[in-house]
Amino acid sequence: MLEIAQIRENKEAIIERLKVRNMDAKAQLNRIYDLDAKWRNEKQALEAVLAEQNKVSKSIGQLFKEGKQEEAQAAKARGSELKEKEKSIVDGVNQLADEIQQLLYEIPNVPHPSVPAGNSDEDNEVIAQSGEIPTVGDTWKPHWDLAKEFDLIDFELGVKVTGAGFPFYKGKGARLQRALINFFLDEARDAGYKEIIPPFVVNEASGYGTGQLPDKEGQMYHVTAEDLYLIPTAEVPLTNIFRDEMLKEEQLPVCLTGYTPCFRREAGSYGKDVRGLNRLHQFDKVEIVRVEHPNQSYAVLDQMVAYVQGLLTKLGLPFRILRLCGGDLGFTAALTFDLEVYSAAQDKWLEVSSISNFETYQANRLKLRFKDDDKKKQLAHTLNGSALALPRILAALLENNQDENGIKIPAVLVPYTGFDRID
Repeated sequence: MLEIAQIRENKEAIIERLKVRNMDAKAQLNRIYDLDAKWRNEKQALEAVLAEQNKVSKSIGQLFKEGKQEEAQAAKARGSELKEKEKSIVDGVNQLADEIQQLLYEIPNVPHPSVPAGNSDEDNEVIAQSGEIPTVGDTWKPHWDLAKEFDLIDFELGVKVTGAGFPFYKGKGARLQRALINFFLDEARDAGYKEIIPPFVVNEASGYGTGQLPDKEGQMYHVTAEDLYLIPTAEVPLTNIFRDEMLKEEQLPVCLTGYTPCFRREAGSYGKDVRGLNRLHQFDKVEIVRVEHPNQSYAVLDQMVAYVQGLLTKLGLPFRILRLCGGDLGFTAALTFDLEVYSAAQDKWLEVSSISNFETYQANRLKLRFKDDDKKKQLAHTLNGSALALPRILAALLENNQDENGIKIPAVLVPYTGFDRID
């Protein structure tokens, strides 16, 4: 969430910048500003009461010692009054703090100055494109037909056992899926990321820590009996490792990777854009997460984008990089780059990775800080990226590598699959 100090010092600038998200936050930020002023006044009043309380408490014993019984009893009575006043002010201070906190949860991150204005994904800015787009033959098939023909993925069985969006991977389809996971994890390890296997469910505090709650509550699967949530991405448990932690500057950067299944309700999804592997309720993903010094985070964001580019290049997939506009920017992100691969048989671009810098937005919720060389406490910057999400990668690999006899496996995956073709 936004730092209250930022709002005190730059309220009008924040209001103006949030317009890039097509959001008029004036009323909300003015309300937070006014409540914060009231909170600070109440804190000053509390400090005055505590100071007087301390003075009165010290005087009582001295008055008794001097035989000034009446004055001592009056001081005791004043001390009781001050205790009641303290309790009343503390209750008011806490109530104001809770109200400010709830309002801050409703304000998204302030977009980086480079984020363009726009209303939807149609307004995202294409900043690079690489790779040769395959020439589609008359017999080319979409991945859902290829999956059925070669018995790789069973969507209907998933509907029977669970519901739409929960496919079964079978035979070489399962082996290809596992090959991609291992390839991505090995690449991340070689790039300096420490592998973590986290829990696949998290508590409410973790959801609030990374910003999935309350913003995406309707998209998360909720285990009501234990009040736990199935993770929508490994970002949530990996980043929450550092909730309420004070790091030393020399511990930065922290670089983590993890494979997990991801669960998203995706309520309201329908039509051709969700067919096959295009949009699932359960899918596999390898995530990279970084905790960085604020001075380094944007250089690191570029490095993360380049790293994911490298994965797509090794897989031989044509891709493009987009800078997300304000209207398509995630709630917690300050700047996001999406990478999309071209799906030949569907004749469309498919998002396979989002790489974001959250600046201090998550760290402020998490109370994730570090001490610099001067022992001053600072909020860290957090970043994450998909490296990579598997469903659409698999879809593009099947579609783009098909020929009249079957499907060719990219050379980098053959050591993981144990086969170089599906036929």
